[in-house]
Amino acid sequence: MTIKEIFDTMEYGPAPESAADALAWLIDQGDRFGHFIDGAWTEVGDTFESRNPANGEVLAYITQGTPGDVDKAVAAARKAQPKWAKLGGHGRARHLYALARLVQKHARLLAVLETMDNGKPIRESRDIDVPLVARHFYYHAGLAQLMDSEAPGMEPLGVCGQVIPWNFPLLMLAWKIAPAIAAGNTVVLKPAEYTSLTALCFADICRQAGLPKGVVNIVTGDGATGEAIVTHDGIDKVAFTGSTDVGRRIREATAGQGKGLTLELGGKGPYVVFDDADLDSAVEGLVDAIWFNQGQVCCAGSRLLVQEGVADRFHAKLKARMDKLRVGNPLDKCIDVGAIVDPVQLETIHGLVDNAGGDVYRAACDIPEGCYYPPTLITGLSTSDRLMQEEIFGPVLVSTTFRTPDEAVQLANNTRYGLAASVWTENVNLALGMAPKLVAGVVWINGTNMFDAAAGFGGVRESGFGREGGWEGLSAYLRPEGKRKTLSEIEPLTGDPDKPGDGSLDRTAKNYVGGKQARPDGGYARPVWGKSGALLGHVGIGNRKDIRNAVEAAQGAKGWAGTTGHLRAQILYYIAENLEARAAEFAHRIDAMTGGRSGEKEVAASVSRLFTYAAWADKYGGDLRQVPIRGMALAVREPVGVIGALCPDEDPLLGFISVMAPAIAMGNRCVLVPSEPFPLAATDFYQVLETSDVPGGVVNIVTGSHAELAPTLAAHLDVEAVWSFSSSDLSKVVEAKSAGNLKRTWVNNGLARDWFGREGEGRKFLDQATEVKTVWVPYGE
Repeated sequence: MTIKEIFDTMEYGPAPESAADALAWLIDQGDRFGHFIDGAWTEVGDTFESRNPANGEVLAYITQGTPGDVDKAVAAARKAQPKWAKLGGHGRARHLYALARLVQKHARLLAVLETMDNGKPIRESRDIDVPLVARHFYYHAGLAQLMDSEAPGMEPLGVCGQVIPWNFPLLMLAWKIAPAIAAGNTVVLKPAEYTSLTALCFADICRQAGLPKGVVNIVTGDGATGEAIVTHDGIDKVAFTGSTDVGRRIREATAGQGKGLTLELGGKGPYVVFDDADLDSAVEGLVDAIWFNQGQVCCAGSRLLVQEGVADRFHAKLKARMDKLRVGNPLDKCIDVGAIVDPVQLETIHGLVDNAGGDVYRAACDIPEGCYYPPTLITGLSTSDRLMQEEIFGPVLVSTTFRTPDEAVQLANNTRYGLAASVWTENVNLALGMAPKLVAGVVWINGTNMFDAAAGFGGVRESGFGREGGWEGLSAYLRPEGKRKTLSEIEPLTGDPDKPGDGSLDRTAKNYVGGKQARPDGGYARPVWGKSGALLGHVGIGNRKDIRNAVEAAQGAKGWAGTTGHLRAQILYYIAENLEARAAEFAHRIDAMTGGRSGEKEVAASVSRLFTYAAWADKYGGDLRQVPIRGMALAVREPVGVIGALCPDEDPLLGFISVMAPAIAMGNRCVLVPSEPFPLAATDFYQVLETSDVPGGVVNIVTGSHAELAPTLAAHLDVEAVWSFSSSDLSKVVEAKSAGNLKRTWVNNGLARDWFGREGEGRKFLDQATEVKTVWVPYGE
């Protein structure tokens, strides 16, 4: 081909990357791998094949992990953990730094091995995945170094069980291992069955780095091996990235076990293009959004939403660009789209698309034989169509149109997922106005697939909970130092129903729903007795319909989330003012119910707590993350939504306010079930709320049995988070029932909390009351 012909056609010639070094490494290992446990390789057991998806060749034979292998790995991690934690932040930082340096030194080997095992183009492995792996270990070396000064009073959780997917095998390993070991934990990690090789290569790097034995353990296998890890009694924390269905099963399986849990699950990311966007740039961004890693990305921009006036022009440009994409051998540096990870996944993609409606456009580019699928665009689908709602996890894009920004928001949020979104417009006001309205953990402005260790990544809704990256990612691997006492169940006091009353007017406390007092749906009430046996009053027995009404009222008060922190602070101060005006009355009520003499102290502490969260209301909005782009990443603290809470039975007023105040200070609405044995403090308190300018629906109170109301509250699909501080240990039922829509949970696991001390307030409550949304804003011409 002459130079003139090259310039005329602009065709790329092949630029193959040599696989020789990667193959030599496999041969050096004998092409057969055992597990990496306690710093050494185990004997090879029963194996399964690891194949190159591009050509079907067997690369290696991987040992299938058994429950016995998991036992050994957990035992090794448990043995190593105390010494690793005692090494201190600086000691751990040195090891993380060594891992980062070795990843860089072996970058080409890791990139080629990743591409051979996974099928992604070598350009992506080389230029994106491996550099980000090194970045995560460097960044978390810094966090380890700073832990002693910046996270005082915190300690590691213990042994972490981690299960990672096949789409970013090495990068997901770094996302999981780096924060865990930086915090002083040890790890048992299972890579995906399809893509275990880079994890095993990383195990070799751990040996080269001199990482202490047992700190990192790699156990290979299929889903049964992963199940053995996440349900193991010796695991203190589970971190999982994968499908929503498996994440739901993990939530159910770990319910009530007292394990920490973070889930990064599926997505159906909207890619929103406004009519003023740079359309050519948006097309190139879309290529990165959906055909990066063959579309096998949880945060892929797989739903294209184009403003109606430019939709035809944008689709024409997009189809022309699709036709020029190069699909083929992933080791060729000129290739844009590589191989699908496995024939099983390829068959899944075929099944979804072949049965779809709409207009299907497949790119007119050459498609090799084997495990490949052409870049595909589907238009003309309804918003309820399966492909508009469910992950395809392949190089398939679905598209629809919108007319106004409000309609774009409605379409973008019309999914059960909430992982990532992309917005394209030249109007910065429009872009930054859209970002807070999109239900997603990450929003990219005029860009896509921007990641960094300093910027938290994770989702909401059925995309999971928890963040990876940043301080918030590290905090998921830490807990307060010291042992907490077991919480004893507090029974209601009893009295003599035949004893005549004192002649005072009857008071039957009602529920408080939508800013109004409401009789319980069932029409039943129970007596509340004092320590002396005197009847103090009656309280309604709430049921599932009362919870439903309260949640409906809370959902109707969405405007509270849009109020300013200053306004919320003023209302909290006003609540405190009105409570203090009735301090003697509340103190007397508390002493009468509990039979104690601490009522005055509890009221004073409650007023102080309201002041605390009034102070925080306008001071916990997030921060700016230093990321290596010409732009910025904003870590924005947003309200969770509707929080249902079972309030502490002990300290009935202080416990109630300690739960309510941080929730509403951060812009949430709440449905609160007050102390079961001592509910009258909360029902008296709604009289304070009525006179304190709290909008109806922001705070809702339903009295009744914690055990009976907990399942309904935890299972309700319009509740975004559930907290349980009940003295009845309802942790298991709350966590199990929350799996329906994978809502966040915060439970006490039957352990006591000092509501008068530092445990009863502070940043932990604010963290639980907020979601971190990372908004990426590149700038410059």
